[in-house]
Amino acid sequence: MKNVKTLKVGGHVLKPKTSFQISLDIARLPSRTPIEIPVFVSSGSVIQPVLLLLAGLHGDEVNGVEIVRSLLDKGLNHPQKGTTICIPILNIFGFLAYSRQVPDGKDVNRSFPGSANGSLASRIAYKLRTEILPVVDFGIDFHTGGASRSNYPQVRCYFGDKKSLALAEAFSAPLIVGSNLIPKSLRYTSAEMKIPMLVYEGGEALRHDEYATTIGIRGTRRVMKSLGMIRSQHKPKKVPKVIVKRKWIRARNSGMFHLKIDNGSTITKGQILGFITDPFADFKITINAPQDAVVIGVNNNPIVNQGDALINLGFTDSNSEA
Repeated sequence: MKNVKTLKVGGHVLKPKTSFQISLDIARLPSRTPIEIPVFVSSGSVIQPVLLLLAGLHGDEVNGVEIVRSLLDKGLNHPQKGTTICIPILNIFGFLAYSRQVPDGKDVNRSFPGSANGSLASRIAYKLRTEILPVVDFGIDFHTGGASRSNYPQVRCYFGDKKSLALAEAFSAPLIVGSNLIPKSLRYTSAEMKIPMLVYEGGEALRHDEYATTIGIRGTRRVMKSLGMIRSQHKPKKVPKVIVKRKWIRARNSGMFHLKIDNGSTITKGQILGFITDPFADFKITINAPQDAVVIGVNNNPIVNQGDALINLGFTDSNSEA
């Protein structure tokens, strides 16, 4: 953690017991309408540690936006000690277009470390990396499942990083999922900058999920308490399950998908998880659990093609056949 008395965020000096809003100027729409990213900064009696709370990296993942919005709305972003930097929507372009990507189809989360003169996604990544990340000590990046897939509330981190794992344990979502660093992602760049960064996943794109947002808000506050930023917070009801391996069950046939288990449930080998039927009543194929597992994500689209991901299984045993 950086040990300084003052920091600059987007050109603004951060001092103890201050709150302010800045805007990161990204680009303009073809109509010449400026696109700016609002950033909300709040510090306590000391300015460290600095915790980044980021959502909307994918524009259609609204649960993360709601988590950060709720923190701001309820004043829960104001710490007694340290500083929070809240960005409710990073990908403004995608948010306006109900899209995961920016207009040219690129994924901001595969565009890091970014470039000042690169693609639109690359420019957004560059702004975050150069104007925000240099002052950050820890971060939480809020996401949801994409393409009609719903993720059961979970935090993902690289188990090889003890500080990230400690954050995940403090967050205490129902699931802690081991996840390797992906090149060109925010988490990969953050790791290179020695910034422990959690990814929280909860719910489905373009669908509000109150349970997922509640878990996200409470988990964030628990992280703040673990960092000494606040004094007390809601205790988790259950010990998180640690998922060391993952595997998608995929459709063997195209047809209509009928899910018969709940997201987040524990399943046993041979258990019926659902069916695929032919829309013309020609067949009905049973989907059985290949082994004991935890359901960590499901596909909510009732129309599936052969090979589509249907049910994401998580395993707590490293010896499982994932």
